[in-house]
Amino acid sequence: MIKHALIFWISVALAVLGLVTRFMLVGFGALTSLIIPLLLLGIVFYANRSFKAGYGRGSGRSQTKVIPSQKTMAKVAGLRKTQSAAPGKRKTYPFQVIEGSKGKNDEQLPKYH
Repeated sequence: MIKHALIFWISVALAVLGLVTRFMLVGFGALTSLIIPLLLLGIVFYANRSFKAGYGRGSGRSQTKVIPSQKTMAKVAGLRKTQSAAPGKRKTYPFQVIEGSKGKNDEQLPKYH
């Protein structure tokens, strides 16, 4: 972790040093070469921010609260009662185990498990 941080800060320092020397040599004409990268960075940042705001939690959009009807609440309450009434019953599944054609032979089992 420290190695990654060291590499990051060395890269930042070299980038700042390069910008400072470019301004000293070329002057403010160096800004013209930075316009396109800064615009692209701004567009990507804005798009990422708006994408997260649209689909993330707490998006800032007001959502209308749906209030269920009494009929729906009665159905849900009835389902909850039937589910909790029979906790010991096993579910029935729509599939079954089919025995293979090889058969079970004790000689084929490995000696050590």
